[in-house]
Amino acid sequence: MIPDPGTDLALYVHWPYCARICPYCDFNVVRARGRREEQAALVQAILADLEAQAALTGPRRLASIFLGGGTPSLMQPEAAAAVIERAQALFPPRGPVEITLEANPTDAEADRFAALAAAGVNRLSMGVQALDGAALAFLGRNHSADEARRAVAMAARAFDRLSIDLIYARPGQTVSGWTAELTEALDLGFEHVSPYQLTIEPTTAFGRAVARGDWTPPDEDTAAALYETTQAVLERAGFEAYEVSNHASGVPARSAHNLHIWRGGDYLGVGPGAHGRLTLEGMRTATVAHRGIADYVSGVEAGAPWSEREVLDPRAAAEERVLLGLRTVEGVPLAALSALGLTFAAPPLADLLADGFLALSGENVAATAQGRPVLDAVLKTLLT
Repeated sequence: MIPDPGTDLALYVHWPYCARICPYCDFNVVRARGRREEQAALVQAILADLEAQAALTGPRRLASIFLGGGTPSLMQPEAAAAVIERAQALFPPRGPVEITLEANPTDAEADRFAALAAAGVNRLSMGVQALDGAALAFLGRNHSADEARRAVAMAARAFDRLSIDLIYARPGQTVSGWTAELTEALDLGFEHVSPYQLTIEPTTAFGRAVARGDWTPPDEDTAAALYETTQAVLERAGFEAYEVSNHASGVPARSAHNLHIWRGGDYLGVGPGAHGRLTLEGMRTATVAHRGIADYVSGVEAGAPWSEREVLDPRAAAEERVLLGLRTVEGVPLAALSALGLTFAAPPLADLLADGFLALSGENVAATAQGRPVLDAVLKTLLT
């Protein structure tokens, strides 16, 4: 049975500052340099936003905290501590909760790890991305492979739990080269890894470069081979793909924060551009904070931090539950599919089950090993 998140809520904090902007990134980020006063004002706005949203939701229990971005390891540790302390005061947790912070493996950020752990962070998610110098340069990263190795070692000493991100399907990448790089990464020692296929968004520097014909991403067959290699190498090393792009070395190593969201739990989004999902007055409500930093700060001061607030109708809420849940090995309960008028006795659900793209297990439906590589097509068939 899939655990029910109940009324507990998770917290996502968006810290938009980066030392540099990576050419593949389409997140809401800005260069950090010369913005110290702005950053101090943003911390106060985030704390005030937490207070205001707590007043809206009423008494809730805290499920997890995720400080993302951007590069939240650039936050002053006392700022991170203030956010963590305020969240736990407003939403008293039932016990110890997972508190994740995203970091880059530069030497400067690694020097902050001990202070961030003292601030309350107990899980680090590190953007290693590659262990090849040429690949790191291509990806616009401001760390070397040696820095990544040093940072991982320091993180392992500072934090109870460690996850790393890697990017594959880079131009010119081969199956043998990726196998060797991934195998080397496994020697670093971590409990969780998120391997992401490089995607080209039109608004990014990479998107413009590809449009100009400067370089070409791998073709579909190569990308598929690299995906299959990722699954095979990590599975042999004892990492289960519990979600399409997330692998964990055992159930305790899974991300509690992400699972809460994939299971349809409520979560607050604070910080510029942060998304949230809250049950307000019995209705599933989608929120989006003002994207601009100054707009967000002034919006919080005016009691209007959101640029969007939409009550989801039952069908939209059910579709979102299916879209997220089918990314995981848990899948979704039949009740979520029934809310969309889907039944395992009739198409399209019956056809997807018969063709082996989905499987029924008790009261749940999940994507199979055959269905997960083509999950977008499966979802399109199921929901349209």
